[in-house]
Amino acid sequence: MAAIDLNTVRSTIEARLATELASSPAIPVVFNNMTFDSTAEDTFVQCITSFGSGEITSQGDQTNANTLVVGLLILNVYTEEGIGSGANFTICKRLRDLYNKETVSNVIFDSPVGPEVLSQSPEGKFQTQIRITFEIYEEL
Repeated sequence: MAAIDLNTVRSTIEARLATELASSPAIPVVFNNMTFDSTAEDTFVQCITSFGSGEITSQGDQTNANTLVVGLLILNVYTEEGIGSGANFTICKRLRDLYNKETVSNVIFDSPVGPEVLSQSPEGKFQTQIRITFEIYEEL
């Protein structure tokens, strides 16, 4: 029986994001459990990847069963407050296009939800959020 390596899935998702945002204009990316001084940057993206429970999705014995693992990718986009939403929404468009109904290394992304403007932003920042569910199927 094989097992999905969640760290491999996480690194696949994060590498795709980091590669896209390294291009012009370059935008810093922050991941979980990473030190970052948000006051030093006017614009940055925070990436949070989480996984739900796995389940066996097909009937029969273990030799022809499938495992489905679902996950959620949350992308928080921060730009400087007081200059309008245009720059923030331009970044959101890049992110939506990056994951919208794409399959990358067996990770199947659904359509993104958002950008949603959040009212509880850090001081001095304008924040929007994009949420993208994803699935990984594995034959056992």
